[in-house]
Amino acid sequence: RLKPFNRLQVILQHLKMSKHTDSTAEVLLEKRGGAGIITLNRPKALNALTFSMIQQIYPQIKTWEQDPETFLIIIKGTGGKAFCAGGDIRVIADAGKVGDKLTKDFFREEYILNNAIGTCKKPYVALIDGITMGGGVGVSVHGHFRVATEKTLFAMPETAIGLFPDVGGGYFLPRLSGKIGYYLALTGFRLKGRDVLKAGIATHFVESEKLPALEKDLIALKSPSRENIADLLNSYHMKSKVDQEKEFVLDEHMEKINSLFSANSMEEIVKKLKQDGSPFAIKQLETISKMSPTSLKITLRQLREGASMSLQDVLTMEYRLSQACMRGHDFYEGVRAVLIDKDQSPRWKPAALEEVSDEFVDDCFKPLGNNDLKL
Repeated sequence: RLKPFNRLQVILQHLKMSKHTDSTAEVLLEKRGGAGIITLNRPKALNALTFSMIQQIYPQIKTWEQDPETFLIIIKGTGGKAFCAGGDIRVIADAGKVGDKLTKDFFREEYILNNAIGTCKKPYVALIDGITMGGGVGVSVHGHFRVATEKTLFAMPETAIGLFPDVGGGYFLPRLSGKIGYYLALTGFRLKGRDVLKAGIATHFVESEKLPALEKDLIALKSPSRENIADLLNSYHMKSKVDQEKEFVLDEHMEKINSLFSANSMEEIVKKLKQDGSPFAIKQLETISKMSPTSLKITLRQLREGASMSLQDVLTMEYRLSQACMRGHDFYEGVRAVLIDKDQSPRWKPAALEEVSDEFVDDCFKPLGNNDLKL
């Protein structure tokens, strides 16, 4: 335990760190012109979201939402590599191993933030330049505008670490065209650049080097309406010629994706892939066979149910699922295999889809009574 004096020093240090203008702060919150700007500032950690960042961003969005002098909110990342590569998964796994309540609080606060973005009354512009995965998708995809660049790399890779595509994935993924969302959720497939727009995840595409100019123009808008902001984004979008001619990476496979991933159960999807036998189908089988069987089953049901739910109901459902994963085995094993030992060979329990019973899956979706997420 820290001696009282040391503890005081740590607290003072923390206060110093969390001053919003301090360049060492994990998140910078500033007002420029008519815009509130959120800058995720952990470049070495690919701007992964910490609990403290979530706790700072949420009240700031709520304040700007009420402020008559704030007309839009912009969120971006620093460092040039990532917008936000996800949530701070290792910290959550460590907390879960010792029974720390962070496993409850992190997901609760994160989903409350996702909902605040999804219901934000001010236009919300996410500049998703670079890696955008997991938690990074949660703080961008529910906003009005999502600007992708040639450096954007989008994925929801959670089934590979014993989780599920949360942060409202059950809401936006099944609403993408055809069965793209199901395919992305179950396989963790990565979309790059303009494909993020073509899949319907981004609303605009702008070259990375044009973002500072775009941001400046957004800040300079005088009392803009949502239409004014859309017009400005459209004008930048129209001028962007990078990869304009390229066809959507999944175009040639869409027919297969739509038929193969429309099955009612994971076992049926696997059966269909085996029967299909094409190189594409075989590749998907290989990928799926590496994922947590429990995660796959939870995810398929999450998307099928989420397709007809409101964002709030989806987040409530996902909070239940998050807590089921915290109680289970696969999340900790997935984090070990992918992030800690990096041997990339998780030993899932149960190890086969057939061994994950419907009763077990049903149990993951059960309400948590007083502990349910309240939005």
